[in-house]
Amino acid sequence: MIAEMPSNQVWLITGGAGFLGFHLSNAFASRVGKILALDIAPFDPREFPKGTSFLPIDTRDKSGIERIFKENPVDVVIHAAAALPLAKKQVIHAVNVGGTRNILEAARAGGTRRVVFIGSTAVYGVPDKHPLFEDDPLIGVGSYGKTKIEGERLCGEYRERGLCVPVLRPKTFVGTGRLGVFQILYDWVESGCRIPMIGSGRNRYQLLEVDDLVEAIYLCGTAEERLVNDTFNVGAREFKTVQEDLEALCTMAQSGARPMATAAWMVKPALALFEGLGLSPLYKWVYGTADKDSFVSTEKIVQKLGWKPQYSNAQALIRSYQSYLENKAESDSATGLTHRVAWSQGILKFFKWALK
Repeated sequence: MIAEMPSNQVWLITGGAGFLGFHLSNAFASRVGKILALDIAPFDPREFPKGTSFLPIDTRDKSGIERIFKENPVDVVIHAAAALPLAKKQVIHAVNVGGTRNILEAARAGGTRRVVFIGSTAVYGVPDKHPLFEDDPLIGVGSYGKTKIEGERLCGEYRERGLCVPVLRPKTFVGTGRLGVFQILYDWVESGCRIPMIGSGRNRYQLLEVDDLVEAIYLCGTAEERLVNDTFNVGAREFKTVQEDLEALCTMAQSGARPMATAAWMVKPALALFEGLGLSPLYKWVYGTADKDSFVSTEKIVQKLGWKPQYSNAQALIRSYQSYLENKAESDSATGLTHRVAWSQGILKFFKWALK
């Protein structure tokens, strides 16, 4: 199923400075010929493999994107650039829809053979049945989920124009270097706090280790077109309830932290209010699904591409937490809106103090 990789292959990774882009660049450097990493976020060249080319271009810059494909014989694009839910609605749409259109059109015009689109399981909304399959209805939550659906529709249009466009819908992925909203969890665990779960914690919430996602992306970039020109869910094969997975993390941390059930009917409206007032970094997709079952079937990518995930939910959380501890001094020095920096906790700091 995997094609032979010529040594002169050129792979372009959009969102290259981000959490996933960082992992993709380092994992693929020894497998493909050349990596082009595109992002408007700053790069630290020391974190990337030797020979990586950095392109500080915005995916919304149509002429800039076109120039890349005219100047470089790009073989495969990994389109991972996206505006996250904390951004303004106009920015989310411009990046997730407009930027995707620019990438697809420039790739098609430039003779690129395939574009791997990194979507999201947010396209499913908050359904009542599980597991979720790739042909289930798409009902996005918030601007992010809705624009990811629009992005997938664009991918379908370009498939019809002859471009090979594998679409991956990963569950929330964690791993080495993952901060963002998870930094808040890790900070509370390290501090020995009670960790409030929205609801009882008896629901099953699937995650994904970033190394497993990287392997799925590599398969989509190298397997035969007849197999990959499709849409695939990606998530951990082994996962338990939210309470059980959090208990595994807390047990490993040995800080005294422990999960705590809460009344979802009371907590959700409060978090919605805090979000509306700009006092909390937790957005609707996070708190709206936290007390629900949330898991997808990965049968399709396992059977068609031979994907073999290595890590369970608990293992993924523990690996990510250990990375947080190892790099804590650096991670505490800055906040922002990406997965590679801490998010400001806002009013949640008060609750952290109250729950110690």
